[in-house]
Amino acid sequence: MFYPLSLALGLRYTRAQQKNHFISFISLISLLGIALGVMVLITVLSVMNGFDREIKNRILEMVPQVTLTGPSGQLSDWQNLAQALVGQDHVVAAAPFVQGQAMITGASSNPGFVELNGIDPALQSAVSPIASKMTLGQLSSLAPHQFHIILGQALAEELGVTLGDKVTVYVPQSNFSPAGIMPRVKQFTVSGIFVTGYQFDSSYALVNLQDAAALLQLGQNVSGLQLKLTDLFLAEQVSADLNMAMPNLMAYTWISQNANFFAALTMEKVMMFLILTLIIAVAAFNMLASLVMLVTDKKADIAILKTMGLSTRQIMAVFMIQGTIIGCLGTVLGVILGVVLSWNVTRLVNEIQALFHVQFLSANVYYIDFLPSYLEWSNVILIGFLALLMSFLATLYPAYKASRINPAEALRYE
Repeated sequence: MFYPLSLALGLRYTRAQQKNHFISFISLISLLGIALGVMVLITVLSVMNGFDREIKNRILEMVPQVTLTGPSGQLSDWQNLAQALVGQDHVVAAAPFVQGQAMITGASSNPGFVELNGIDPALQSAVSPIASKMTLGQLSSLAPHQFHIILGQALAEELGVTLGDKVTVYVPQSNFSPAGIMPRVKQFTVSGIFVTGYQFDSSYALVNLQDAAALLQLGQNVSGLQLKLTDLFLAEQVSADLNMAMPNLMAYTWISQNANFFAALTMEKVMMFLILTLIIAVAAFNMLASLVMLVTDKKADIAILKTMGLSTRQIMAVFMIQGTIIGCLGTVLGVILGVVLSWNVTRLVNEIQALFHVQFLSANVYYIDFLPSYLEWSNVILIGFLALLMSFLATLYPAYKASRINPAEALRYE
């Protein structure tokens, strides 16, 4: 009899038209505020999850899972080392690389500053999906001593070159000549263009392993080995094992290479969650204010109920139920709107961009040129729980205030 009576009164107060329309308006604003906060929080977190997922996937496609190199940045006898590593310690493939900084000039007057990567096309395909990213030409065009080069699309556009054009590569290693110290210079022919949808398109250039070694004066050495594992999340374990087994070499992982970037993404997501949670908190405070005003408005009713035998706990339950109902309705509405919007936000933004002929996201700035969204149900459950918890906590003070009303004082002037 205790809960049904309190529930019936709470539902009656919720459904009834209040004499004070301002209180009803504040209650409606509270409900809509909770719904809006939940919807925005779910949508924003879904978009940030989408960014995190897209960027990580694109980074992990191009960044080697484990890189093994020597203390001086060079590795000798890499063929025997690669053969010994493959098949052991979760390593499924190994490919050599030569790496150095370079400046490239083409048809335009704008030079490009890139990371020059020398690769063996046959071995590289086993550790990297770069061959599938080719839009013009083939990765196999990087034959030794042909001095061919493959550029990212953004870099090719910046240089004003396409397939078959010539580019000039300048590297920091110097030649001594009668005119003084001159940088090493070599002309290459563009034999391919790739697109990853990430910053590699504007900062990477690929050449043959032997050509890069000759240009950078490495002889028969390479900069290191790129390893592919059975599971990329084993990278830290494999790296630690290699560092212990080969103390004269250095192994590092995709995690350490991008640690600051991934930490920044996580921190941004956490801070955005905390900031947007304040929207729900403000709505909960509005609900608290409306319930306090309702208690003040219903003093006489509360006094009469007390004289009829309702206990303090029953009076508290009436207003706690009313506030909880408002919170539940707002949370359910917000969850439905947030989930629907998260599923459709990419399409909606694309349609807005097409309608107004604008581009909100540039790949040069945000790494991707569309608004991704990935809904995680764990986030939805957490947000819904927080909204319900805040709504419930907001009912405690008004309910306590209602329970402390003295019937004699409340009915004195009635």
